[in-house]
Amino acid sequence: MRGRFFWRIGGLLALLFTLTAGGCALASWLLFAGASLLPRPPGALPFVLAGGFMVFVLGLALVGRGFRRMAAPIGDLIEASGQVAEGDYSARMAERGPREVRAMARSFNAMAGRLQNSEQQRRALLADVTHELRTPLTVVQGNLEALLDGMYPADEAHLKPILDETRVLSRLIDDLRTLSLAESGALQLLREPVDLAALGAEAAASFRAQAEAAGVELAVTVGDDLPLLEIDPLRIREVLTNLIANALRHTPRGGRVGIAAQPHPARHWLTVSVSDTGEGIPPDDLPHIFDRFYKSADSRGSGLGLAIARNLVLMHGGEISADSAPGQGTRIAFTLPVQS
Repeated sequence: MRGRFFWRIGGLLALLFTLTAGGCALASWLLFAGASLLPRPPGALPFVLAGGFMVFVLGLALVGRGFRRMAAPIGDLIEASGQVAEGDYSARMAERGPREVRAMARSFNAMAGRLQNSEQQRRALLADVTHELRTPLTVVQGNLEALLDGMYPADEAHLKPILDETRVLSRLIDDLRTLSLAESGALQLLREPVDLAALGAEAAASFRAQAEAAGVELAVTVGDDLPLLEIDPLRIREVLTNLIANALRHTPRGGRVGIAAQPHPARHWLTVSVSDTGEGIPPDDLPHIFDRFYKSADSRGSGLGLAIARNLVLMHGGEISADSAPGQGTRIAFTLPVQS
């Protein structure tokens, strides 16, 4: 594209040079003709002068128009880039001029749009992190002040809530770091051949006691003939952990959480799903559940688990989706490619 742009500039310069040379040649011919050194038809001089002048003026007009068509978008670019440099990411260029210049304007507008979106996400993330940190810090501060003032004894009943809130803070910081690395592409995957059946069983086993205490059935349905996957076992287990924890959190006593894995019927993938018999997700919330810090009003989580799961699945080349309806439970499934 840059080559075509410079070819166009070169063409305009060549046209300008040709017109200049032609004008000089015409002026020389008229000079010789006026001195009677060259023969000329009677009465032709005025017409030749007028024609030459019109051709010269037309050529200059065409060259000027071409330069204006290129100079105006360049001026727009200078103005818009100055606005972006000052922090105004809403600046946009008008798409005008030659095809290559219009393409440059579209590229600049796309870049400015991404910068504007990143700035909005940064501000939203800062506000969300501030909000999420405020609650545990308030609990920790209030309990410590009460202990120091002698209002509470320093026993297990009053120290345990402080420890629990510090764990919440630690988990939030770990989740933010994982999400930040995944979204920036800096998170490294340590792939190795993994038996998904064994990985699913291990992830479910870590929640077995919690499920029994909550009166929720935890069932695993994974075939023994599944192929090995070239995945990062730590990160896929993190995906399963987030999905299972989320399902248990929203499943009432007497409900069921199921983990299943099976080959995809139409593609060379494996499909892993975590389903529950909870209250389901309202239709208005369903498109946003994988957004960071998005959670329902009664949720006790940080709103990062599904966002982390989505990014980790995408990094493995898979896809993740959710199926839910109020009162009918939720099923979240993700796919992983099978290495052939």
